[in-house]
Order: sequence, then C-alpha cells, then structure tokens
Amino acid sequence: MEEKQSILLCEDDENLGMLLREYLQAKGYHAELCADGDAGYKAFLKGKFDICVLDVMMPIKDGFTLAQEIRAANANIPIIFLTAKTLKEDILEGFKIGADDYITKPFSMEELVFRIEAILRRVCGKKNKESTVYKIGRFQFDTQKQLLSIDGQQTKLTTKESELLGLLCAHANEILQRDFALKTIWIDDNYFNARSMDVYITKLRKHLKADDSIEIINIHGKGYKLITPETEA
Repeated sequence: MEEKQSILLCEDDENLGMLLREYLQAKGYHAELCADGDAGYKAFLKGKFDICVLDVMMPIKDGFTLAQEIRAANANIPIIFLTAKTLKEDILEGFKIGADDYITKPFSMEELVFRIEAILRRVCGKKNKESTVYKIGRFQFDTQKQLLSIDGQQTKLTTKESELLGLLCAHANEILQRDFALKTIWIDDNYFNARSMDVYITKLRKHLKADDSIEIINIHGKGYKLITPETEA
C-alpha cells in the first residue's frame, strides 16, 4: 500500500482547522493539525512532512516566523500560506520567505487540494529526474542536489530558486518567456506569482554575483535572459 503523504496544517481557527484536516484526510493525506505557530514548529521537528500549510495570523508565533524557522531546518519543504489578508506587502513578505503558494480566505477546499497536489507533483517529479549539471561561467549548478558551486564554495538553493535557475540555464542566452516560467513553476501566471518570481530573480542575481561575466537581464514585456559565456548540460 502506498504511503500517505503527510501535511503539517497550522490554523488557529478551530472549526476551519478541523474541517480542513478532515477534508485532507478524506482525500488520502495524513494531516497533523496545530493551533499556533509554536505547536506547529514542535510538531515539525518531531514529524516527517511532505508539505506545510500555514495560516499567517496565529497566536504565540505567526505563520511568517514559523516558516522562517521551518526553512532554517529544511530549506526545501514546500510551504503554502493561508491568510485573510490581501495586502500586497504581506503576500510579498510570504514569497520572500520562500512560500510556494499563497491562498487568501475565503477559499474552497478543492482549490487548496488542487494547489497541494500541483506542488507535490512538481516536487516528486523533480526527485525522480536524473541529475543535470550546468556550467554557468565559473559556477557549476547541480539541479538534482540544488547546489550552486564556485571556487570550492557551495550554496544550497531552495526548490523555487533551483527550478527557476534550471529554466534560465535551459534557455541560456535566449529569452525565458515570463508566462512560460510562471506556468511551469508557479502553475498560475497571476499578479502575485509574477511578483514572487521577481523576488526569486533578485535572489538568483545575488547568488551569481561572484562571477561578473554572468548576468540575468530583464527583457521588457517578455521575460528574462541569462547572459553567460558558457552554459552546458
């Protein structure tokens, strides 16, 4: 029998939390429910989870703080934020921390499950791919290990950083269409996901700044281009 995928669910609204847990379990997931961020972090350290679904506004420790602590312990686990807030600043803050998705309340449970499934399919599919190593100027980038290396120094990229850099490498010295990248990595090319991608482009530029022969440039109205003297698979 196939092992159930496990979800860490943190939601301080007791009724909503229980409904979500029951629905996720009915869909074949194991879901552990926590009512505050502190309990969520303790559960995360004890358990083995495939994805985290975190409410932003929680007592004791909010969702952003919890996500930062989770990211420090496991840089690659997917995170979805749930929030009643629709302020762009709050949503961008979530993406800066490394959110994989962001759902504003009210939402349908079917939509939440769809987004969970989409992220887990992408993560599992990535794990099953053979390793591809790109040479980017003086850097080496291992897409499977999510490692960016230069002069003996290694940087472990997050899943989103790795996926985006992989697409840029696959289209090196060509235009990576913005809509294509959004639909490939974020599933949806909406405004908030587009802003999230801008944040990750900025992060990648910082990671690559040790080699000034490399540049990620904006192509107005189209997308991005990775400029590099040599990029090989």
